[in-house]
Amino acid sequence: MGVTVVIPARYASTRFPGKPLADLCGKPMIQWVYERSALCESVDRVIVATDDDRIARAVESFGGDVVMTRADHPTGTDRLAEVAAGLDDELIVNVQGDEPLIDPVMIETAVAPLLSDDSIPMGTLKTPLTSMEEYLNPNVVKVVTDRQGFALYCSRSPIPYPRDFSSELEQRWQELATAKHVGLYVYRRDFLLQYPHLQSTPLETQECLEQLRALEHGYRIRVAETTLVGQGVDTPEDLERVKVLLTSTS
Repeated sequence: MGVTVVIPARYASTRFPGKPLADLCGKPMIQWVYERSALCESVDRVIVATDDDRIARAVESFGGDVVMTRADHPTGTDRLAEVAAGLDDELIVNVQGDEPLIDPVMIETAVAPLLSDDSIPMGTLKTPLTSMEEYLNPNVVKVVTDRQGFALYCSRSPIPYPRDFSSELEQRWQELATAKHVGLYVYRRDFLLQYPHLQSTPLETQECLEQLRALEHGYRIRVAETTLVGQGVDTPEDLERVKVLLTSTS
C-alpha cells in the first residue's frame, strides 16, 4: 500500500507573498517541508503541487519532485485531488507547505490507522490543548471524538460547553473533553478523488472548516493523538521565530 505526501504550495499569500520560497537558514522553506516529510518511514514519495513556475523551479533545483496543477482550485484539497488522479498509491497525505519543522513522526501517527484498517477513508491528528486561551481562541480549531477515536465535530468555537463548571473554567479547563486539531490529513485515494465533487455543506461554510464537509456527508475521520506540535509560518515574524528555533537546535 503506497503512501505519497503531497505538499500544496501557492506563491500568493495575503500576509506573506512568496512564502514557500522564503529563505530559512540557507534553504527555501518548501525544501525544509519536503525533506522532513521524506524522513517518515511509511512514506514512499513526496511531491510538491503548485501552479507557480517559481516554486516549481525551486523544487527542481534541490532535486525534489513537483507537479504543476491548475491555478483555479478553490482549496488545497482540490489541488491534492488533481495530483492524486495521476498516482497509483493508496494513501495520500496532505502536509501544509508552511510547516518547515514538521516532525515525520506526526505523519507516521496519522497514517498508521489507515494502514491497519482499509475501511477508514480519511485521517487527521489532534493534540492536547495547552491553555484556556486556546480553548477560547477561534483561530485554534477544536475537535471532539467518539470512544473509537473518530471525529464527532470540529469547531472554532469552544466545544463542548462546560456546563457544570463554566464559572471555574480558568481552574478546570484541563478537564475538557476536547483537543486541538492539527491540520495534517491522510486520504484514501478513491475517497480523495470523490471529495471535490461532494457538495459544500452548511457547517463547512459557517465554520470555514473544510473537514466538516466529509463529516456532514457521513464519512468517518480517524483522529490519531500526538503530543507533537508544528511550527506553522503565516507571517514574516513567524519565519524569524522558526529561524531562532533552528539555530538553537543546530
